Amino acid sequence: MSQMSLLRPVGGDPWLRVFRGGGDAGVRLVCVPHAGGAAGFFQSWAGRLPDSVDLLAVRYPGRQDRHSEPCVERMDPLADRITESLTPYLDRPLALFGHSMGASVAYEVAVRLEERFGIVPTVLFVSGHGAPHATRIGEDPDDFDDEEFLSRIAALGEVDAAVFRSAKLRGLVVPALRADLRLIHGYLPCEPRQVSAPIVAYLGTGDPTCDPNSVSAWTELTTGGFRLRAFPGDHFYLVPARNDLLADLSTQLGGRLAAPPAGALR
Repeated sequence: MSQMSLLRPVGGDPWLRVFRGGGDAGVRLVCVPHAGGAAGFFQSWAGRLPDSVDLLAVRYPGRQDRHSEPCVERMDPLADRITESLTPYLDRPLALFGHSMGASVAYEVAVRLEERFGIVPTVLFVSGHGAPHATRIGEDPDDFDDEEFLSRIAALGEVDAAVFRSAKLRGLVVPALRADLRLIHGYLPCEPRQVSAPIVAYLGTGDPTCDPNSVSAWTELTTGGFRLRAFPGDHFYLVPARNDLLADLSTQLGGRLAAPPAGALR
């Protein structure tokens, strides 16, 4: 493992943070955060991935150092802009990892990369979220006041308890969370498209937001093979299970680089 190096986005693009890159890595892994999440969630992964993997993460507007920018509340413009930002990075194999809302965003980016550029991601990793055609977010986030809204989110482990005690933190966190949940609430693809990329799906065994059946439905959206693995934990299983998750993810990346682009996953 190499030490993490933090690089500036290519051309100053605010949409991507490069946590490790610039060498001769065999694949670039692009991580897409959950609702209310930010690129920094993945920073600790850089030193735990093999040297053959570069690490980038998507930076949503409306939070952290992009807090003054308006959030994006519809899937199409969000996926379009992320795809556009990835074009300087298409000279090497590229894989996508998305958690929760980020799983659907990563899937839409994979669709666009294939349809617009003929680029098939090495692997599409989807985590903590059912397939979009088998998952419906029934509750509108705007139906709840801030107290109830944060209580529901905190039950998933998504918001630190300190947010409840600080009006300033609420003012920073709640608008982005509501915007992201409006996006996923309104994301109802009637005819989801298949991708050629193999899909690896992960979930926590105690995740109240998705079940194995809805996660297994991702197999219907790929012609490149499907694999499902569960880890102990809730919606944010990937925090306590980080090392095991990254070991499995690294194995999948290594196997796909050494194998033909189609067929069943190992």
